[in-house]
This record gives sequence, C-alpha cells and structure tokens, in this order.
Amino acid sequence: MVKPVSVNFEEVDGDVLAGAEGRVAVLVTREGRMDVAARRANRLTRGAVQRVIDAKAEKAKSGDVTTIAFPAGMAAEALDVMFLERNCTPVEARKAGVALAKLRGTSPLLVCAGAHRRAASLAMGIALRDYEFEDHRSADPKEDPRAVRMMVTRPDEISAQAAPMLAVADGVFFTRDLTNEPANVLTTTEFANRLADMAALGLEVEILEEDKLAELGMGALLSVGEGSESPSKVVVMQWKGGEKDAAPLALIGKGVVFDTGGISLKPAAGMEDMTMDMGGAGVVSGVMRALALRKAPANVVGLVGLVENMPSGKATRPGDVVKSMKGDTIEVINTDAEGRLVLCDVLHYTQQRFKPAAMVDLATLTGAIIIGLGHENAGVFSNDDAFCNAFLRAARQEGEGAWRMPLAPAYDDMLKSRIADMKNTGGRPAGSITAAEFLHRFVSDDVPWIHLDIAGVASVKAATTYAPAGATGWGVMALDRLVADRFESKDEAG
Repeated sequence: MVKPVSVNFEEVDGDVLAGAEGRVAVLVTREGRMDVAARRANRLTRGAVQRVIDAKAEKAKSGDVTTIAFPAGMAAEALDVMFLERNCTPVEARKAGVALAKLRGTSPLLVCAGAHRRAASLAMGIALRDYEFEDHRSADPKEDPRAVRMMVTRPDEISAQAAPMLAVADGVFFTRDLTNEPANVLTTTEFANRLADMAALGLEVEILEEDKLAELGMGALLSVGEGSESPSKVVVMQWKGGEKDAAPLALIGKGVVFDTGGISLKPAAGMEDMTMDMGGAGVVSGVMRALALRKAPANVVGLVGLVENMPSGKATRPGDVVKSMKGDTIEVINTDAEGRLVLCDVLHYTQQRFKPAAMVDLATLTGAIIIGLGHENAGVFSNDDAFCNAFLRAARQEGEGAWRMPLAPAYDDMLKSRIADMKNTGGRPAGSITAAEFLHRFVSDDVPWIHLDIAGVASVKAATTYAPAGATGWGVMALDRLVADRFESKDEAG
C-alpha cells in the first residue's frame, strides 16, 4: 500500500544548503524580502536569487516558482525560488506545496520555509500531490527517495501543527488507494478486510454479512449483488472521540466494487473505469481513517454498502420488484441504477440504529451529474439549508469543488410506479435530481441530510490541483473540515 510522503521538520541551518542534493526550495516575497535560508542561497549562487526577484517579482503571483537549474555554488540539481506571501491563506500555501511536489518528481526535496506562518499547510500540499499508485507495477523496487525535509525556525511547533493535516492526507491517500484498485483485487471481502484492519487505529469495526442483511430486510441492497459470486456486505465503522451520549454524524458510502450495469449491461467502451464505482465508500473510509489518526474529539459513524453488480442467471432483472428495509417496494426499471438501491437500505438502517445528528451520503451515482457539472464540482443535494451551507463552506475552505442542486416534489413525482411504491429511476431528464429524490424518500424529515453525487470528481483522466490522474480522494478534506467545524466537542478541541 502507498503511504503519504514523509515530511521531516528540522531547524534552519544555512550551512546545509551548499551540500543538499536533489532539489532545494527557498521562499521569497514579491517585495523581495528573503529569509535566512534564501539569503544564504543567494550568497552561494552569487546573487542568482536576487536576479530572479528583480526579473519576476513585479508580475509574480503567490505560489509562482522559478527554477535555477544546477545552481553554481550548490550541490543541488535545482534551486526553486518560490514567491509566497507571508499572509497567504492555508489553501494558497497548500497549492504552493503542490507546485513543489510536481516539480521535484522523485528527487529528494529540501524546503526552506523558515518562519513562514503557513509552513504546515505547505507541507500538506507537498504530501497531497506526492502520490503514485504503483502496487501492480513489476519494476524492481528502489530506495524510496520521496522523503521531504523542511527547515523551519520552530520545528517542534510546526510538526505539531502539521500532524493533523498529514493525518488527513493519509486519509486522502487511503481513499485514492481503494479507488484505484482493480476489482479482481478489491473484492467486497478484501474491501471489508482492509476496513477491519483499521480497528488498530481505535475504530470499532463491524462487518454485516449477507445472512444478517437478509435478517434485517435489506432486500434492495441484496438485489444488486444477486448476480455476483462476491458476497454483499455492510461495514460499520465507529469513532467515539466526542461526548459519550452525543449523537454521531453518520457518513454513508456506496461501495459497488465493480459495476457492469447488471442485466442492463453498460457499453463495453469505458467499462474498465467502473472499478471506481465504490468511490463513495472509499471517501467514507478515508474520512474515518483521518479522524482516528488525528484523534478527533467527535462521534462519527461510517457505513459502507459493499456489492458487485454482475449479470448472471441469478441477477435481478428489469421489471423485478424488490422490498427495501424500510418496507417500501421498488420496481427495478434499470439494473444500472443500482447505487441508490444500496444506499436506501443503509440510510434506513443508520437512522434506526444510530439516531444520527445528521447524515451525509456519497456515491458515484449518476452520469448525469457529469453532464451538468463536469469534473470540477460534486453535486450537493440537501433537505437542510444550514447543514448544507456548513458543508459548502467547508468545501470552499479546503479547495474542493461542490455545487448545490435542487430538490422538489415535481422531481419526486417522476419516480411513481404503476405496480410498486416507486421506480428506481425517473428516466433521463434531471437524472441526478430524481436519483437524489429517491434517496430522499428514505430520510426522516427531522434528520439533516446531504447527498453528494461524486461521479465527476472521484476519479478523473487528467491531473487535478491536488492529485495526479486517477483517483482524487475528493471529499475527505471537506468532510474532515465539516466534522472539525460542526461536530467536535469544543471543550476537548480547545
């Protein structure tokens, strides 16, 4: 398994710069101010840093980098001069760290951050972008050169500030690893086993097998996995870091480890991408990992429904009627509208068992959301304005795109069935909204709820701000921020 880059904080030492190998980065302001390390690098290179400032500072933006290749007077292969204002935002500093991670490739990196007030955020940016999924490459293993050294004026203090940020980065990486895995490796059983391993972090993990799901009446969820040899499961993860009797925030994830579409078979072209259809469950898992690693003073429960949607002689057919745990009957119009069948049962179970303070579900649910929002924003649907606004604010603070979409009775009416309580799809018009309305039917009016359709942001073909092409880990940072802002015990959190 891939782990986040190791960031080591050490005291500023100008003498280290001359012999440092790989890449060295120094920070300057657009006004031309240099800290101790930058001044030392400027002397070693006989004024090269000052020449960069003179040439670039006037038009430079925060986070811009100019590279001096093979700088005279230094052993480094490159000296990166970064313009970064002392009063920059945490997101600006994080993006600056991303820029350094992109430049360094696999070279050792020494970042001279000095007394910069955003040094911890800079380190998180480096960690987030310094990711590759190499578990299935056959190249000979090499000595890992990816550790980063950061010279700061107060290494112990900065290390303490960075620790919870790097815990979140670890959660992002865990989500990316899960989402990138091929379906022959990440079966429902393997997925559940990896989550069970997180009990070592202090999470309480429980795996509900098919016999228990049948006993509970989860007919909608079980119908999705009927055609697969891989057993359907629900995994429950509890983090009890808050007040003993405080109702938890519940996170619910769609975990379709591979989606053929079932009997309503998808086109062959692009079907290989359906290994990412468990992305919602991946995000829930990454958030729970981050909360445990940073010892969050909050009560949060994460539930993921793990299934595989395959065609076979046992598979659910279009026209079948299945019964949900809530007791509602559902006419299956399209077996490729399966994620909502998984989520509806888990949503109902979550409310019955945990009486949550609020719920957020995540799913790579509809292609329609990609048509509407592309790959820049997740679709956000909610029954509670205050809760929704809190999440949107958290997403903005973390630089993760999210856009609110409507809910209304007219869309819900599109789900009416002639023979059952509802259909599992309302057709092509407003497909993302009718999918959200389907889930809305399984949410109590008194429970604040958000549905996140992450089909466009969970895994992408091109690099994003924080991630290379492939799984992004979108949502882990925003949801961790939501927990910190709204659900942590203030007396414990300080």
